[in-house]
Amino acid sequence: MGKLVDKIAVVTGAAQGIGEKIAERLLDDGAIVIILDVNFEKLERTASALDASGDKVHPMKCNVADPEDVATTFSAIYEKFSQVDILVNNAGITRDSFFHKMTAEQWHSVLDVNLSSMFYTCQAVIPQMRAQQYGKIVNVSSSSSWGNMGQANYSASKAGVLGLTRTLAKENGSKQITVNAIAPGQINTDMTKDLPEDVKRMATLLTPAGRMGDPAEVASVVSFLTSDDSSFVNGECISVSGGFLMV
Repeated sequence: MGKLVDKIAVVTGAAQGIGEKIAERLLDDGAIVIILDVNFEKLERTASALDASGDKVHPMKCNVADPEDVATTFSAIYEKFSQVDILVNNAGITRDSFFHKMTAEQWHSVLDVNLSSMFYTCQAVIPQMRAQQYGKIVNVSSSSSWGNMGQANYSASKAGVLGLTRTLAKENGSKQITVNAIAPGQINTDMTKDLPEDVKRMATLLTPAGRMGDPAEVASVVSFLTSDDSSFVNGECISVSGGFLMV
């Protein structure tokens, strides 16, 4: 029997890539999984592939950068499922540019999706988690939180995720709510597939594991952090980078 049986989990940015694999792993762990994404057509295909019966995976279109859309979506979730036990904030985008060429739109769009969205979703679940005295929140940061050329907006957003995570962990730990982050490195996803080959080679050379990661390897860490196996892990950021951050 899975370790998340009877748990209700919400995963954002779950139509593909890391989010899809996280949803798949939580499903395997026994949870009922609500998957959110702005691309509902792709989200429905993902839900059908993961759970043909439609009993355990429930797709819901949501623009997590829009506070009103988030509020409406979570209201519908509570109406149908009554509670949320697990929240995985995975939604993220890139709009890369050197800083001196970066537009205000590139800056704000990345901050809105990658960081402000977590403010909206966490505010939607934390009051209920506090009331039930239980909750698991995992926020997806990145190895780029340390800074990365051409990614001032992305790096700032992912560094902000860490500050938010640690603050929420401190504020809610007494209510048996754990809030942790993960920092993936170079992972084989749609977001990284279009990177120039020389960039991919350099990233691989800088990774002691000598390769890019698989989304399932990220999902396995989320599985740990959303289960009671991690009951005394709070406010942490776990690097899932093959050792990239050690270099």
